[in-house]
Amino acid sequence: MDLTTFGSGAQYIAGRLTEGTGTEPFQVVNPADGSVVQEVRLAATADVDSAVAAAKAALPEWSGVTPGARSEALLRLAGILADHAEEFARVETAQTGKPIKLSTEFDVPGTVDNTSFFAGAARNLEGKAAGEWSGDHTSYVRREAIGVVGSISPWNYPLQMAAWKILPAIAAGNTIVLKPAELTPLTSLMFARACTEAGIPDGVVNVVTGAGRSAGEHLVSHPDVAMVSFTGSTPVGKRVAELATATVKRTHLELGGKAPFVVFDDADLDAAVHGAVAASLINSGQDCTAATRAYVQRPLYEAFVAGVAELYAAIRLGDPMNPQTDLGPLVSYTHRDRVAGFVERARGYGATIVTGGQAPAKGHDGTDLSLGAYYRPTLITGVAQDSEVVQGEIFGPVLVALPFDSDDEGLRLANDTPYGLAASAWTRDIHRSLRATREIAAGCVWVNDHIPIISEMPHGGYKSSGYGKDMSQYSLDEYTQVKHVMFDTTAVARKDWHRTIFGDR
Repeated sequence: MDLTTFGSGAQYIAGRLTEGTGTEPFQVVNPADGSVVQEVRLAATADVDSAVAAAKAALPEWSGVTPGARSEALLRLAGILADHAEEFARVETAQTGKPIKLSTEFDVPGTVDNTSFFAGAARNLEGKAAGEWSGDHTSYVRREAIGVVGSISPWNYPLQMAAWKILPAIAAGNTIVLKPAELTPLTSLMFARACTEAGIPDGVVNVVTGAGRSAGEHLVSHPDVAMVSFTGSTPVGKRVAELATATVKRTHLELGGKAPFVVFDDADLDAAVHGAVAASLINSGQDCTAATRAYVQRPLYEAFVAGVAELYAAIRLGDPMNPQTDLGPLVSYTHRDRVAGFVERARGYGATIVTGGQAPAKGHDGTDLSLGAYYRPTLITGVAQDSEVVQGEIFGPVLVALPFDSDDEGLRLANDTPYGLAASAWTRDIHRSLRATREIAAGCVWVNDHIPIISEMPHGGYKSSGYGKDMSQYSLDEYTQVKHVMFDTTAVARKDWHRTIFGDR
């Protein structure tokens, strides 16, 4: 099966690739050079209605099959994804501009592993053991599917985020309509087609490619959608929650991040420098868990800044299809200009741009980068804690470094943003690390590393970074309803508690 042939069909509904009924064609653009990867027709509200109807029709059969049958289908899916790994990586890089080595070594194998994990998790929907808690009844707990899930995934990790949305939902017996970002829909469509190839029934996994203000809002508001899962910015997440409230849907929101990278004065400096560079530049910094605020205790501060600047200068920007390229373009010219705007405004209020702060002209391989949405790795110092570059989500290859003196100050600064998705602490002291992991308000805190994720552990935020978990067994809590079932064990017609109604009769 060729998963990469789309025509103009950007909708996958009831097991078929179809055109959207929107009036205007839309171009998926390679941000490395501006070339058109695919021209598609976007979804209108009628396409969303068709997808939801397909998911609703498929729900009784899919929710009723055994966990073992769902598990076997997901195992077949994992095999198909692995067999088509090269195609997925190539298309992912073409639509996003991320380096092919990132697609090949992180995005695709991570998705295959996630699929294998949920194949096992499908058979392990946990509940409380049956018991006689009242003395004359037996109780047990059922976990049941919620229904049709409407999910919206972002453009930074199109394949992985599609998997994070689809897999726990269908492993738990739900059906799903996924709306990927219209900038990067292609690998989400490939994933849905692979689901059909794996034997997952038509209508269980549907994809509608459309704009957020039309297709996305209609999906979130749809009366037949029982749950909404959204990954994206905090402002849009607030809008999703507002729309979902009207029909009392369950919501799962994974929103923005502004991850602190806290380096104490006993840290391994070389490890911290290399960790900061890797963690701030992964996916061109377009990662909600990327290191964005480096707080470095004053004895190490100057050496840390110098070390990061030196490594930033050596990063190879170039053709993302070249395996030697370290950093590709940002996802679009509009987003590149947004990132550059943060840096230029920082210059205006007195920041020091230690390195970067501009678009490059040539790549390490001689590629003309002026055609793409490239931006140099940028290190900023000399700003206040309340400045825009410290508080705002830039979502690009930009790291801000600030010094701190006491441990109390470092941890206070780390928590001093509205966000709480991820963080890291760098120290050789076990007591410092334990304190940092306890006091930093974030859904994930790494110690002496930053970024690695694994299928077995949850991902999700605190504060304005949202609520709910992706990945891991915990994500199944998001996609299941808990039902208490209670049986009388006495066979007595008149129960003691009836006295409250019948008095002394």
